[in-house]
Amino acid sequence: MRCEVARRAGARVGFVPTMGALHEGHLTLAREARRRVGDSGLVAVSIFVNPTQFGPQEDLARYPRELDADVARCAVAGVDLVFAPSVAAMYPEGDQTRVRVPRVAEPFCGPLRPGHFEGVATVVTRLFALAGPCVAIFGRKDYQQWRLLDRMARDLFLPVELVGHPTVRDADGLALSSRNRYLSAADRERARAVPEALSAAVRAYAAGERDVAALRESARGVLAAGADAVEYIDLREPVDLDPLPARLADDGRAVLAVAVRVGGTRLIDNVVLGEESAPSPG
Repeated sequence: MRCEVARRAGARVGFVPTMGALHEGHLTLAREARRRVGDSGLVAVSIFVNPTQFGPQEDLARYPRELDADVARCAVAGVDLVFAPSVAAMYPEGDQTRVRVPRVAEPFCGPLRPGHFEGVATVVTRLFALAGPCVAIFGRKDYQQWRLLDRMARDLFLPVELVGHPTVRDADGLALSSRNRYLSAADRERARAVPEALSAAVRAYAAGERDVAALRESARGVLAAGADAVEYIDLREPVDLDPLPARLADDGRAVLAVAVRVGGTRLIDNVVLGEESAPSPG
């Protein structure tokens, strides 16, 4: 495999696992991988729509698949290798093994998407086994996924350095996502409530608010004005996503994560209070 050939030649391997339908957020991760491994390193991107992380009522069939265009985008971004396996290759006949990281999977999306994070952890473990020692870049928009995979890699002693890259956003603050294409123009305008709600919590924290319930409520009102439904809005400890005390320490950090529905589209986003700036301009 080319990754092993590169390592034997003394090069580092950068790896960006994706499900395709690549946008500027993904390409930013590829460029970060290049920065970390250098011009002599090898940057690999996987494209695989993983069926085990979709629930029976979720959008597996609808999920966009545009492999030729994705390969072209990777070439422009300087990617050396695109790995696009079939489902049969990743889940061969007789497959039984699954990987679970129960504590990090418990909050946020966990109760709403049963089995989702087991599917994510399983497929990424297999991708890491194929890629071998590497630096893997994940976007922090999928914050729970990043933290879960980092915990998994550490627990299993995998020879992988996981990097959480800051969320890539459009000019209006909305996080880039393959699902943004499903938003109508009117829904797109309403979706701005997501980064604006996170920004409201950042401002409250900066003003000295440390009561967890108050920080949550500072975002809730803004979200409710734009979203059709708020699936969750929660604050957690930012590494293993453990519950927080009722009040943060003066220098305490917390990840505020939200999931909403705008029209027929589900959007997730987050910000780490005490660490990140407001995602919405102004």
